[in-house]
Amino acid sequence: MATASDIEKAAEVLRAGGLVALPTETVYGLGANAEDPAAVTRIFQVKGRPPSHPLIVHISGAEHLDDWVEEVPATARLLAEDFWPGPLTLVLRRGRRVPLEATGGLETVAVRVPDHPVALALLSAFGGGVTAPSANRFGSVSPTTADHVRAELGDAVDFVLDGGPCGVGVESTIVDVTGETPSILRPGGVTRENLEAVLGCPIEVPSTSHVRVPGQHPSHYAPRARVVLVEPEKVVAEAGHAQELGHQVGVFLPPAFADAPVKAHAVVALPESMDAYARGLYGFLRELDQQGCDLIVASLPAEKGLGLAIANRLRRAAGPRSYE
Repeated sequence: MATASDIEKAAEVLRAGGLVALPTETVYGLGANAEDPAAVTRIFQVKGRPPSHPLIVHISGAEHLDDWVEEVPATARLLAEDFWPGPLTLVLRRGRRVPLEATGGLETVAVRVPDHPVALALLSAFGGGVTAPSANRFGSVSPTTADHVRAELGDAVDFVLDGGPCGVGVESTIVDVTGETPSILRPGGVTRENLEAVLGCPIEVPSTSHVRVPGQHPSHYAPRARVVLVEPEKVVAEAGHAQELGHQVGVFLPPAFADAPVKAHAVVALPESMDAYARGLYGFLRELDQQGCDLIVASLPAEKGLGLAIANRLRRAAGPRSYE
């Protein structure tokens, strides 16, 4: 686990224009000084991320929000008061401190306050904002442990802060608050129901948006194995069919079918709790990759609560790929 000296060393790396992998409650991030265009550009290079895909600026507290955005609408302040620190990202008009390299050339910026003691200690020690997308190659499975970061990015990261396994396990919810009504651009660790309870009104989850945000590429969060999505009651049959075709099949087995016999190379018995499922999702995908699966058969959970975020990630992991 990261020590006080580790955190100070990481802050020095950021000041020098280096890259630091840091833990958050959602996933591990690949961090750079948000005000250093060269350092921000290096994030894109290390990840292989298209420069048009904006990054999230992490700050140490809601009291610093005005430093990074042009204006803060009342809705944004309300959401920040209720959900920060936490897995909620707000999209606002870009302030002068934020270079266009960090926003993908947009005049909007995504900002959040992470709910992790190591991340908050680093932000406090550094004294500025840190851009930090997930610390993995673009489009692949997000890391939820320091070992995941080291295995995927290796020496491309100047310093890795180990904060243990991530407690939420899926990325933050991204909410656009630049218009008249807020909307969810990416489901995540704060549920739609949480947001509606605070706002006192329904909140939309549009399938497309003119505002570009992280994690919405057609194929994203993807393991090496192809992911096939079917109805829950068809998971066992689909796995058997694919295995007969010669695939090394991994299965996400829904709790309702935990006792069903499955013909597959490897099986992940999914937990009943959506919290536990979200926390373990990326680890499950990595596990099936490591076991040599070339195909993963899964179903979408009910799209309420954290199930909405899990379903979003599974759809992106599946992407447009087929297997027959």
